Amino acid sequence: MALGPRTVHLIHRSGAAVIGLALLVFAITGLVRGLSWFRTEGQWVYGLSSNGALAVISVVAGALLVGAALWGPRVSSTTSVVFAVLFLLSGIVHLAILHTAFNVLAFRLPNVFFSLVVGIFLLVLGFYGRVSGGLPPDNPYRRAHPMRSRRPDPEEQLSAEEPDEQERRLLEAEVAMGEGKATVEQVLSVRRDHARRRASERARAWRQAARRGSSDGG
Repeated sequence: MALGPRTVHLIHRSGAAVIGLALLVFAITGLVRGLSWFRTEGQWVYGLSSNGALAVISVVAGALLVGAALWGPRVSSTTSVVFAVLFLLSGIVHLAILHTAFNVLAFRLPNVFFSLVVGIFLLVLGFYGRVSGGLPPDNPYRRAHPMRSRRPDPEEQLSAEEPDEQERRLLEAEVAMGEGKATVEQVLSVRRDHARRRASERARAWRQAARRGSSDGG
């Protein structure tokens, strides 16, 4: 399904905004309740364990995601991917240090699950419409896609997909020959085209053979 510019931009900005606002609500609620700053046990806020340090980090992350969503779709997409990696790393690291003195952000198992889920969510939304081998002409990230060093404009691609007048006549002639309804002119045009293609293939084969011979002799 083709992803138009408006759809892709809306998904990037809304995804970053939703996660950013959720983090801000979580962090501000915890700060209002007077969380202890570095207690490894933490206090429960909306089903997640938190302390003052985690709340401040959540405020910064949420503000950056919301700011990126307001700034623009490309910025929000890139920011979402960056935070996706950070969330995934945080979930993996904290899973290893649960119930230890290194757990300074008071993570518990629900926090680990939340971090991993949010990381995957941001990663999918951040890459939505950007990572594909067949981006449509109106996709906003199409020209910057690394699959090709140069992509034609949408008008160029659409016009290139339509055969020119000569190709159209040849196609009609080949169809007519297949159906046994070709005129003499159509038969001759198809034969000339086939002869031209065979000559081109022979010339290409000779050039390849000559290159191989020169490289072997060198």
